[in-house]
Amino acid sequence: MLTILFSLGILVWIIFLIDGIIGLRKIDPLEKEAGLEHGSLLSVVVAARNEEKQIAASILSQLEQTYKNVEWILVNDRSTDATGNIMEELTTKDPRIKVIHIEKLPEGWLGKNNALYTGARQASGRWLLFTDADIQFEKQAFAKALHYFERNDLEHLTAAPNLSANRFWLKTFVAFFLFGFSYFKRPWLANNPKSKIGTGIGAFNLVLKEAYESFGTHERIKMRPDDDLQLGMKMKKAGYRQSIVTALHLIEVEWYGSLKEAFIGLEKNTFAGLHYRISMVIFAILGVFITNVLPFVTIFSGNKTVVLLSFGNIMLSGILYVMVIRKLTLFSPLMFLVLPITALLFIYSIIRASLLTFKRGGIVWRGTTYRLSELREKE
Repeated sequence: MLTILFSLGILVWIIFLIDGIIGLRKIDPLEKEAGLEHGSLLSVVVAARNEEKQIAASILSQLEQTYKNVEWILVNDRSTDATGNIMEELTTKDPRIKVIHIEKLPEGWLGKNNALYTGARQASGRWLLFTDADIQFEKQAFAKALHYFERNDLEHLTAAPNLSANRFWLKTFVAFFLFGFSYFKRPWLANNPKSKIGTGIGAFNLVLKEAYESFGTHERIKMRPDDDLQLGMKMKKAGYRQSIVTALHLIEVEWYGSLKEAFIGLEKNTFAGLHYRISMVIFAILGVFITNVLPFVTIFSGNKTVVLLSFGNIMLSGILYVMVIRKLTLFSPLMFLVLPITALLFIYSIIRASLLTFKRGGIVWRGTTYRLSELREKE
């Protein structure tokens, strides 16, 4: 049984590896792009709920951008802390900043999605940049992104930021997340105009306003907790021109401050990413265990064939892991040495998020509960 399983595993890893080698090469680093000096108005839409610790630093980093024809629409989504007051204070630093305060969430909407939609409706720019309230930008980020956008005649551009982490096990968790995401979602296919597979990243979703509106705006994804990914996926599927780039030295975000925070943060979109299906949860758990844990155990088997096949699985997955980590992070690829432990942590996060979703009858996101029946209805 193990012989057949690991033989199939080697075949699958070879397919993933070939796909990754071809695909990762097509993801350009935004740092190498020239900067657009003059152009149309860019509207930056930032939705924030209880982000008093992050919002000021993020917006101040954006105000230093070399591309100057920018307006900011800051949307305070029912914050109970000082976020709204900080936003208002920021308007005194730059007249290009506008603030919208949302007091009540409309029925049938997730908070962030409604906030981004509300902000986009007030935007005047040719381009819309949807970003989060905790992102740090280098001065050339907007200029380079807009130049790339125009040069490639795009309608949607998403950029992978540097996901910073200060603790070892958190770094390994982030790295494993990106590793798994790469071969599960194959984000590089966004750069293939013949493919219907797209992607989107919340730190940086840049869209042509005309395309965003003709697509149907955030109303198309108003009950999706993974709104950033879904915006890109659905726009590409609808035929809009899309690309993904890396911006590891231009855009940075601390994904989570600790493993505990990561587990809590993933509560909202893990089950959504598995289409709210128990079968997909089981498939994901078994898939991660068989591919990223079991070979590290069976390599100590007394059966030489099993040992060799286990070694083959480990080597092939290791090559792909190193490629992904070097392309999408600034972390050391040596974290592969603890891959099985990190994989078990990831399995735990899947089980935890799924069980909590069922126990609560939905997800709790930024203090608001959304019923599972509503989420599934909008799937």
